[in-house]
Amino acid sequence: MSDDWSADLQGLIAGLAPHLYELRRRLFIILIALTVGVVIGFVFAEPILNVLAQPVGGLQNLQAIELTESVGVYVRVAVMVGGILAMPIIVYELVAFVVPGLLPHEKRMLFIALPFIFLSFIVGAAFAYFVMLPVAIPFLANFGGIPGNFRISSYVGFITRVVFWIGVAFETPLVIALLARIGVVTPQQLIKAWRFAVVGIAIAAALITPTPDPVNMAIVMVPLLGLYGLSIILARFMYRRRQAASEAEPAVDASSGL
Repeated sequence: MSDDWSADLQGLIAGLAPHLYELRRRLFIILIALTVGVVIGFVFAEPILNVLAQPVGGLQNLQAIELTESVGVYVRVAVMVGGILAMPIIVYELVAFVVPGLLPHEKRMLFIALPFIFLSFIVGAAFAYFVMLPVAIPFLANFGGIPGNFRISSYVGFITRVVFWIGVAFETPLVIALLARIGVVTPQQLIKAWRFAVVGIAIAAALITPTPDPVNMAIVMVPLLGLYGLSIILARFMYRRRQAASEAEPAVDASSGL
């Protein structure tokens, strides 16, 4: 009995080994992309910080209390920039690992979609910076009529968190549409899961804007709900194209065999 169990365990390890090697290789590529992006982020950290501080009137209105606080802020900004620059590579490597054995036309489709996914991230980040934050920051800064001296670490942490995750959320429709075209998800599955999506979006909104007021949560939830609806529409369109292509393949094969 123990010999059978040992043989099964060895077979399981042997079966998982190629996937683990593949995962390690892709994670290594992601790590290299992030490292390059973080280095670039350090180079441009100061002008980026100046831009991020504009909603409160500039860096002169922020203060560092701890000795290493300013260094930590530079690191946070550099990591955010690195994540943004490495986003196309991260998306490609994750999709390629989750969906192994992509056909040549599917890989080509993935490469074509990557610039648009990155552009969606930029649009989402711009939406967060120019639409959401001008509403959220004055509300939080003047809540209860209490004047505040803002710590640069907490302020930059809030700004980068909102900008980054809203940018990621704006990528969702294109990523789901791509997965639907490949056949990983279907629009029917997305429609059936709408209740779970609403709960997940509410939780995400609470994490992105950790404030008790419903106004800021609504500012985050409304675009996220709209993005989920757009995901369903794009998934339906792309899934129909997949079905049409799969139905046309037998006809092509039959005609070529005559």
